[in-house]
Order: sequence, then structure tokens, then C-alpha cells
Amino acid sequence: MANRYIYTDTKEGKDKKRFMQTTIYPKVLPDDNDLYIITEQGDRLDILANTYYKNPSMWWVIATANNINDANFYIEPGTQLRIPANISKILNDLQKLNK
Repeated sequence: MANRYIYTDTKEGKDKKRFMQTTIYPKVLPDDNDLYIITEQGDRLDILANTYYKNPSMWWVIATANNINDANFYIEPGTQLRIPANISKILNDLQKLNK
């Protein structure tokens, strides 16, 4: 269920090429149970997701929560990141927005 494309439709264009519709991501609002960390040398979004969620494909949750939109997995050392705690709500919101 962590696959961020699970609710994204695949379409076929007039030229018969297949493409994916745009995925709409939920807002990840702060919660009292969220964890805040300071990144270190070598930290990446996928590694952090694996550390905190046991699933590297959940990197997009951390990126969305921290407004990281530059398509780079690497995070500058010393950056403060919010690690959202309520993953089930985020995944439910993802489903609602893309069904």
C-alpha cells in the first residue's frame, strides 16, 4: 500500500503510447507525534524512510511533509526534517484524492 502510484490511472494516448495520470499528494499536516531530526552526511530520503517506516518507497511522505520538490534524494547535512508519525492517515488521504 505504500506505492505512491497505486491509485494513479494509466491512460493510452492517441498515438497508443501509455502514460500515467498525475498523482495528487495529500497535505501532510504537522502532528504532535511527529519526529524532528537533523540530517547527517549521507542521509537520503529513501534511507530515512527505510529507517523510520521500514519501507524505502515511503520517501515521498518525508519529501511532501518538508516541501522537498527538487527530485533529489540527497539531503544537505544539518537540515531539520519532520518525520510524520501518522502514516495510515496519509495513505488514506492519498487513496481518497486519487480514486
